[in-house]
Amino acid sequence: MSFSLPDFRRKWSCRGYMSAGAAMVTAALGLTLALADRAEARKYAAPLDIFGFGPPRPRATVHAAKIPLPKPRPADAPKAPDEAAPEADGKPSPDKPAEAAPPPEKQVSACRLALTEEIAIAPSIPDIRGPGACGGEDLVRLEAIVLPDKRKVAVKPAAILRCTMASAIADWVRKDMVPLATSLGSTIADLDNFDSFECRGRNRIAGAMLSEHGKANALDVRAIKLANGQSIGLTDRTMARDVRERVLHSVCARFSTVLGPGSDWYHEDHIHLDLAQRRNDYRICQWNVWDPLPQIAPLLPAERPEEAPPREVASKPEAKDGAGDEAAEKSPAPADKSAAGGDKVPSRKPATKKRR
Repeated sequence: MSFSLPDFRRKWSCRGYMSAGAAMVTAALGLTLALADRAEARKYAAPLDIFGFGPPRPRATVHAAKIPLPKPRPADAPKAPDEAAPEADGKPSPDKPAEAAPPPEKQVSACRLALTEEIAIAPSIPDIRGPGACGGEDLVRLEAIVLPDKRKVAVKPAAILRCTMASAIADWVRKDMVPLATSLGSTIADLDNFDSFECRGRNRIAGAMLSEHGKANALDVRAIKLANGQSIGLTDRTMARDVRERVLHSVCARFSTVLGPGSDWYHEDHIHLDLAQRRNDYRICQWNVWDPLPQIAPLLPAERPEEAPPREVASKPEAKDGAGDEAAEKSPAPADKSAAGGDKVPSRKPATKKRR
């Protein structure tokens, strides 16, 4: 049987394809057997595999246990402590923790209860906690003082004070300054506030003791203005002295500290009032009510006469003694009592001092 060259080549290529396919099938079977052996080997751990290089042990199958749910809570069961209703009087339950209890409300002071709107317009303000013990508690903003006839005396500007200090200022204006203004034929309109609360040392000196202004326990007043336009300047020397003295006596009777002109150089143009507490209720009242200034300037001394001796000569003691001797010569000698009886008494020449 004869084959041509093209037929030979076609048969040879078919044999090659068949050989390659057989090789691929053999390789696939080998890989499948290897995987099967490895899976079988995982079922058994190596006895000396202490470093974990061997295949991991197969984990046992865990079956989920069915846990029964709790029964529903009966409707008539008592409530839990955290769900208990508050008592009728508003007190917290004893089972409730203390942290959950609301903070107690701040009690209103007796001064705040007494300082009503019929006495002063003074709304309360929060407590001030400033540096260096500045500030205080039970503070108010004194805006106006209500007089007995319902008229209001404005405090310009509004003063931040303790309630006790604001109450003392209101009583002073209502009981002492109103009669004074009435004697002057008018009523009070404004109170000139020079300074109230300010966190500072005394007299604004660095490092000084804390001022009563820093405690909201002091007020500086310059004047009291009347409705007719007149102003009672507390340190004004043109104001009548008796008026200023009446103000002096009233404030020194009500406040523990009164500083004005004459106390130091810091209170020459205003009056300082405070309620500082001291041992044995010690009080300070330092305010000099100066006399009014003269309206007419004093006359100048007369000019020195031209015939007067020089000042150097007149200042010497000898010149003064000589002038006294000359005056003695000119004056008549005093008569003796015996001369009245008729006896003659020899006259004596007054002694003269010789000049050197």
